[in-house]
Amino acid sequence: MNEKEQKETKAEEERIRENGQVTLEENGKRIHLLSIIGEIEGHDNLSGSTKTTKYEHILPELAKVESDEKIGGVLILVNTIGGDVSCGLALAEMITSLSKPTVSLVIGDSHSIGVPLAVASDYSFIVPTGTMLVHPVRMSGMVIGTAQTYEYFEMIEERIISFVSEHSRIDREKLKRLMHNTKMLTKDLGTVLVGKEAVECGLIDGEGGIRDAIEKLNALIKAG
Repeated sequence: MNEKEQKETKAEEERIRENGQVTLEENGKRIHLLSIIGEIEGHDNLSGSTKTTKYEHILPELAKVESDEKIGGVLILVNTIGGDVSCGLALAEMITSLSKPTVSLVIGDSHSIGVPLAVASDYSFIVPTGTMLVHPVRMSGMVIGTAQTYEYFEMIEERIISFVSEHSRIDREKLKRLMHNTKMLTKDLGTVLVGKEAVECGLIDGEGGIRDAIEKLNALIKAG
């Protein structure tokens, strides 16, 4: 291995360690692997012991992917408990605006704002034991209890509903019913969908694993 290859390998290892990103070689085409893991960190830094996906790292990386002619597609692995709504939606919008084919795979959890991130791709998969938690926007911290506050949270919720329904097969009214379900979670509103259930309700396109996701992405790259 020459000096240039050593530097490239070291840089790749650093990217994996810092933000879970790597470029794969598949049938002569490069596939960019993006991991959305832990909690979506927004404008405030979370504690050092919390596993996070930092949106300020991912946004420029996706812009770089878009401009790189050598990259044929993007594979997104999702295992997140949710996090910052605004920043999560920003990531989802960035993913869906890519011209390169994209495939997502929910490998563990895709909760809360993780739902728009999972459906932002051209095609989505979930493993049989994967879960998706759909619930209303929650209030936290110091909140002023006025009519304007509730209207603001309703506006945020509407943004999420619109995005998810536009990028999946689920009807917006059905999605809203799942979000406001009172019968499943003892201390909260919402619905937990496991594997096949997420496919059957139209949130996710198919049930499968990493092999299925890569095969589908290769087919989309070839078709494009």
